[in-house]
Amino acid sequence: MAEIRHLQLGSCPDSWGVWFADDPRQTPWPRFLDELAGSGYRWLELGPYGYLPTDPAELRDELAKRDLSCAGGTVAGVGGPHKDFATVLAETRKVAELTAALGAENLIFVPVPGYRDDVTNAYHEPAELSPDGWQALIDNSNTLGRVLAEEYGLKMRFHPHADYHVETQAQTERFLAETDPRYVSLCLDTGHLAYRQADVPAIIRKFPDRIGYVHIKQMDPAIAERAVREDMAFGRAVAMGASVEPPAGLPDIPSVLEALNELDAELFVVVEQDMYPVDFDLPLPIATRTRQYLNSVGL
Repeated sequence: MAEIRHLQLGSCPDSWGVWFADDPRQTPWPRFLDELAGSGYRWLELGPYGYLPTDPAELRDELAKRDLSCAGGTVAGVGGPHKDFATVLAETRKVAELTAALGAENLIFVPVPGYRDDVTNAYHEPAELSPDGWQALIDNSNTLGRVLAEEYGLKMRFHPHADYHVETQAQTERFLAETDPRYVSLCLDTGHLAYRQADVPAIIRKFPDRIGYVHIKQMDPAIAERAVREDMAFGRAVAMGASVEPPAGLPDIPSVLEALNELDAELFVVVEQDMYPVDFDLPLPIATRTRQYLNSVGL
């Protein structure tokens, strides 16, 4: 495939095994930034708030001396917008201030933790929202998107996520159909959707104007199937190696890129290979090979 010039390739802390602001099992942030730059990426998504420095001047300096730029900020760890919305909004504002200060325009909202515990496998709430819960999700997502747009000049990119109430193709399409396109668009996570057997190119083609940002990764279909069969939490599946280095899994990357190439939009495509926890020496070679593979298919 020829180079797709309107898609910009980046990566993020998740591809180095970072899920939390502070965890001794995670790569220290200076090493992450060094290795991100060393593996050939120039665009960065910030990851969990507090992992990287939160002082805008300090972070700008750290990125600049490595020739890195910010593609977007990440809200994660506060749960979904369908409950405790005051807390969700307050945490989102902190990320929004930092993201805007770095000159980025994308705010990726990752609704975790979801309905079950990654460690214990226990369900915190039903896997399907009640009608009132779904309406709260829609209303609060619209509000969040409007606040980000009007007060910070940012665009909300909602991230479907395994073990959250927007994880399947049907749920994702319903979410897009019912939210306000002025304020809410999708962070299309190819791996999470494939994990729940979605047709990713079909979603892109059905909602071309709502694809605002992309997390590109693949999943091992055998582990995904086992997770369903054994009623296994997503975190456990990841620890077993569910998220795989392309082109070893699903969805088919060239098919996804073909659909993205049809869009008339500048998009960031950010590698987000879930690897928590991971030995500190593993991410760099994987990230380098992943960039090389994605370059070879047009990114």
